[in-house]
Amino acid sequence: MPSERLSVVVTRRLPEVVETRMTELFDVSLREDDTPMTREELVAAMQEADVLVPTIGDQIDAGMLGQAGPRLKLIANYGAGIDHVDVATARQRGILVSNTPGVLTDDTADMTMALILAVTRRIPEGLALMQSGAWQGWSPTALLGGRVGGKRLGILGMGRIGQAVARRARAFGMQIHYHNRHRLRSEIEQAHEATWWESLDQMVARMDVISINCPHTPSTFHLMNARRLKLMKPEAVIVNTSRGEVIDENALTRLLRAGEIAGAGLDVYEHGHDVNPRLRELGNVVLLPHMGSATREGRIEMGEKVLINIKTFADGHRPPDQVLPSML
Repeated sequence: MPSERLSVVVTRRLPEVVETRMTELFDVSLREDDTPMTREELVAAMQEADVLVPTIGDQIDAGMLGQAGPRLKLIANYGAGIDHVDVATARQRGILVSNTPGVLTDDTADMTMALILAVTRRIPEGLALMQSGAWQGWSPTALLGGRVGGKRLGILGMGRIGQAVARRARAFGMQIHYHNRHRLRSEIEQAHEATWWESLDQMVARMDVISINCPHTPSTFHLMNARRLKLMKPEAVIVNTSRGEVIDENALTRLLRAGEIAGAGLDVYEHGHDVNPRLRELGNVVLLPHMGSATREGRIEMGEKVLINIKTFADGHRPPDQVLPSML
């Protein structure tokens, strides 16, 4: 790499401490407002920079990579999810891709448990009642929810976050079940007191709560499709803090409206921020604006990983969090 400072373009506003450190280390173009870049702005950035720092909202496809300038050698993604970047095409064009794994495990697991409790105990309905001023006092039969202790939790994707969810759920007295492409080692299963289901269909049909904690890949797109959602017990609920594309959102909406699924807690959506309006109207659904990673500590740690990946690359070494097509 040349001895002068790397040219880095950042696509969104980052925590101030991260932006300050980037400015100290590199020749940085920061985003003045927090609106997403347009496709044209992203292409222009890729034509002028050595390093692009995008986020999950920046779709970087083969067509855009084909227009990248010869200087672009690293896409240092701010975030763990990487399905918005065409990693295979980037690699073919000699552009490395890195991400920020492992930083948000606890934050996302905390939000998963928050959604489980919010849906099963009808917390948003109680909040709305209080804010409207319509509460008339305690009633033996008002806003009855369900107890989570003793319930079966089925975790779809027992990676770092799935295991963190399992630890929290066990503290609430839930029974832990999971489905993975590959079974975990016996000592990990024993540590979580977790039961593996080779058949996702059989697990889904027997759980009280389903938690989606797997990444979005071609093989997980609509993994929870209409047929599989119909297998859920009518009194069961589903939560998703992973990727919206894993659930067929229209099918989920239909089943919730029909009372065939008791409730849902969602932090991610199939079409980004374009949420099905019928889903927003339902009282048995808790919708959050992708807040799973929204802690000050987590966002700063993400930035620190981005900095390390860029600095390591600038020093002529492989970024520690490089993403390869075979990993997807």
